[in-house]
Amino acid sequence: MWLEGGSMHKRKTQGAVMIIAGFSLAMVALTVVCLSFGGTNIPFRETLLSLVGQNEEASDLIIIQFRLPRILAAILIGAALAVAGAVLQGVIRNPLASPDLLGVTGGASVAVVAFMTLLTGYSIHWIPAIAVAGAFLTALINYVLAWKKGISPFRLVLIGIGISTAMGALTMFLLISGPAYLAAQVLNWMTGSIYGTNWSYIEVLWPWVAIFIPLSFLYAKELNVQSLGESTAVGLGSRLQLSRMILLFYSVALAGAAVGVAGMISFIGLLAPHMARRLVGHSYKLIIPLSAVLGAMILLLADLAGRMLFLPLDIPAGVFTAGIGAPFFMYLLFKRNAAR
Repeated sequence: MWLEGGSMHKRKTQGAVMIIAGFSLAMVALTVVCLSFGGTNIPFRETLLSLVGQNEEASDLIIIQFRLPRILAAILIGAALAVAGAVLQGVIRNPLASPDLLGVTGGASVAVVAFMTLLTGYSIHWIPAIAVAGAFLTALINYVLAWKKGISPFRLVLIGIGISTAMGALTMFLLISGPAYLAAQVLNWMTGSIYGTNWSYIEVLWPWVAIFIPLSFLYAKELNVQSLGESTAVGLGSRLQLSRMILLFYSVALAGAAVGVAGMISFIGLLAPHMARRLVGHSYKLIIPLSAVLGAMILLLADLAGRMLFLPLDIPAGVFTAGIGAPFFMYLLFKRNAAR
């Protein structure tokens, strides 16, 4: 029996790894599609030649200087938000948790808008750090307000929604009271847009993603232990509170850095982990990498839709993620209430 159980677990793990590999290949194919289509459609052959440095056509400039930074930003931001959401859901043990619903992205947004409106001549290299600081402060406020002889996951979400609303109001106040010439730029950023992303933004974003996604993956075993419940986790030797604080910091860092570059892109941190959990089960060693891939694909598709569906307009990707994510959140909320 033990051998049969071990063999079945091995087959399930191999199947999950194949799913992750399949979606990773699909993401690569989607990346080529996104590079090829836009205001000017470019043949796939020229796109592939540009990626290997062999395209001598005029399209090489469009692909390398304009589209590739935008596509890479979508991949990095989508992956960061998705992993941030997966980690939050694991720490809080609440499937409704995501950085935007807990007010984390709202706090990052306030910090960045304050930085942009109050300081002129700023360097974009500061923006991710400022966003992470605002996100961390908001997460701390949420945690303190939700504490009542312990943390209720449902109370944490409700307070997070309230804080998110308050952060939105504060952001608008800062916007109105700031310089008028910055209003259009800040409003476009607030809707969740990667339009105009260049290589400088990739330079400041990729270190955050390259550091904190692997660190989150290294704590996947700890997330699996915590999912068994507090008493069981402590019984198995987990340093529960320390691990939670570390994981929350990783999640906040990823969400804050993503918001600092792209603004308020909502619900990826809710959608991607749910999809991953349905596809590969409840092990965070599988959920975290698949969430990263799915989050990247969701944002790539949202950005492609924004570029192609309403030509010549370029609709922010955040509009599409919110349009999909908000009904999905309501579905989860009603499903949770019906199960009680």
